[in-house]
Order: sequence, then C-alpha cells, then structure tokens
Amino acid sequence: MTQAAITLTPQEENAVARKNAALYAACQSLNGAAAPINIALGGIVGSYLLAADKSLATAPVTGFNLGVALGALPAAMIMRRIGRRYGFMSGAVIGIFGLLFSATAIWMHSFVMFCVGLMLNGMAGAFTQQYRFAAADRGTPDFKAKAISWVLVGGIAAAVIGPQVVIWTKDLLSPIPFAGAFLTGTLLFAASIVVMSFLDPSVPVKPKAGEIRDTGRPLPEIMMQPRFIVAVVCGTASYALMSFVMTAAPLAMLGCGFSQTDSTLGIQWHVLAMFGPSFFTGNLITRFGKETIVATGLIVLLACAFVALMGVELMHFWGSLILLGIGWNFAFIGATSMVTETYTPAEKNKAQGANDFILFGTVALASLMSGLTLNHFGWNVINMIVFPVVGIGLIALGWLVLHGKSRGKTAA
Repeated sequence: MTQAAITLTPQEENAVARKNAALYAACQSLNGAAAPINIALGGIVGSYLLAADKSLATAPVTGFNLGVALGALPAAMIMRRIGRRYGFMSGAVIGIFGLLFSATAIWMHSFVMFCVGLMLNGMAGAFTQQYRFAAADRGTPDFKAKAISWVLVGGIAAAVIGPQVVIWTKDLLSPIPFAGAFLTGTLLFAASIVVMSFLDPSVPVKPKAGEIRDTGRPLPEIMMQPRFIVAVVCGTASYALMSFVMTAAPLAMLGCGFSQTDSTLGIQWHVLAMFGPSFFTGNLITRFGKETIVATGLIVLLACAFVALMGVELMHFWGSLILLGIGWNFAFIGATSMVTETYTPAEKNKAQGANDFILFGTVALASLMSGLTLNHFGWNVINMIVFPVVGIGLIALGWLVLHGKSRGKTAA
C-alpha cells in the first residue's frame, strides 16, 4: 500500500477499492471466460484426438490446472516486481499465445501438443486467479471480503461468454472441429489488456525498492499458522471437488446420450452458479462469519453429490452442476477471505502464491483422476468421493473454531 493510501479516510480508501474492483471484475469476465472454453472442450477434444484408449481424455484439463499451479508463484512474484497493471497484462499475453498454440495443436491433430497448449492457458489462468487477491490490496479490513466477492461477480459474464464462444465458434475453422473456439478466445485476452490500462493511478505501477526488500516472515512460518492451514484445506477441498466433478460431467453427459450443446450449457449453468452468489456472498460473510459460510458451502457440495446419485437425466446433471457451483462459491470465497487474514502486506505475494500452488496442484491431480475414475468406475463413484473429502474440510473447520483459533496472527 502506498503512503498516499495510508492518509485516506476509510470511506476514501473503500472508494478506491471499489473502482479497482470494478476493473478487476471486468478483466475477470474476459480472461475468466477462457476457463470455461478449456474445461468445456478439454476432455471432448482430448477424446477426439485419442485414437483408442480414452482413459486420458481429461489429461488436457489436467494440463490446464497444472499450468495454473505452476504459474501461481511466478505470477505472484511478477506482480510484486512490476505491479498489478503490467503483471496482469503479461498474463494476458501468455493467454493469447496459449490459445493460439492450442488451436494449432488441434489443426495438427496432436494430443500431446494440445495438453501443452492447455498448460500454457493454465499459466495465464494463474494471473487471472490473482484478481481476487488484488481486490483485497485496498479497502478497510471489513470491506475486503466484499471486494473479493465483487471481483468474482465478473465470473457471471465469463460463465456466459466462454460457453457461447464454444457453441458459436467451435466450427469456425471447419472441417477442423473446436479450433475456432480457441482462436476466438484470444480476443478476450486482448480486450483485457485494454481494460487493465485504466487501473486506478493510486495503484503503484512498480513497488518501491524498500517494499521489495521487506518480505516479512519466512514463508514456512506463515504457512504453519492454524488459520492458514485450515483455510487452504477448505479452499483446496472445495476447488478440487469442483474440478473433479465438473471435468467428468461433460464426458458423462455425452456417454448418457446427451449432445455437446447440452453438456456445454450444463457447464454454463455451473459457472453461472459459481459466480452468481458473489452478489451477496461478501455480505453473508460480514453478517455470519467466514467459517459459517465455508461450512455452508461444503454442505451444499454434499447436496450436489446427492442429486447426481439420484439419476442420469438432464435435470440431475444440470441440478448437480448448479449446486456444485454454489457450494464452491461459498466455500472458496470464505476460505480466500480467511487466507487474507494470515499475512501482512509485505508477505502477501509469497503467501498468495503458496496458497495457489497448493490449491491448483491438487486441482490438477483431481482433474486427471476424474477421467481415470470415470472411465474405470463410472459417474456414481465420482460423486461418492465427494463425501469423505467434504468430511475432511468440515472436521478441519470445526477444529479451528473449537480451539478458538478463528483469527490469524496478522491482517492484510
């Protein structure tokens, strides 16, 4: 935070945070739309490119999530060195290159190359994940959860834009299927570069030298805080389950006789449910507390599994995907808000990077296991695995609350 920001009144500080959050939300709606493109088509294109054994059909989605994990720490460090504005622009450039590479891979009918392309897209996604933390750079402590929530509202537009890009442009380069959607996606990243050029001037373009040297406590000390551990466990559990179920859902729907449009619209409803509650999630956190909202989200994830196990009609798939999105929203925003209470401003980049590395490393594994589990054990087993993972999150959260460790050592 700059010296000028320290002298602002709480009202003025929150006004700056609102303006910044609006720009981040706009970029979230553009860059975030790349994720539904990758998720909706990753497994389908993987299956198309594989000749016989389809067990690794979801490997491209794993590549995407692995890219997010591998890009988490570098993205955070780049932000620290060159500032949010140019950091986010750099991520957009990576996204443009990754989508072009993915389209080329489909044209060359190369499964391995397509996996690499989605990994590059995931690295761009690591920068997109920083929008939620960037929103918490400014504003009073009570306002940070709202700012994070507002940025994720941009995901509502992403939920519409991404799937519609798939539906309308997947045959743009016919007879080469799907490549047109990846090519069109480059325009989204290009537009975000323009939006980010308007970032509030009170946000430094480059941190001062003294701020770079001041890195706070060692990372292991930050990560050993009980609140950090539980926040990461709950955030990782909710995101990994979301990826695990969502990655398998399009293939399961196709296997049950539904069309690609049905599966793509299912992902659209899911992503809408992921970000739609963000209009009020921040207010719910302020009223009921972070732990309560995280627990609620985990319980909704259980409801998602119950609905999925009730049948394989379209309403079961879409209903479970909607509940999956809502549960993720509550659990993930609440857990992210908990993480922001465990570090000082000087420690934020490494703490955020470590959180996202653990988070998306697990998510990458979940997406890989999703395809293998679906192929060998079926859709029901996918959903049965939700129960023990949610149980781990609830136990960790209950331990934190019962032991009176509901606050971190430091505040962002």
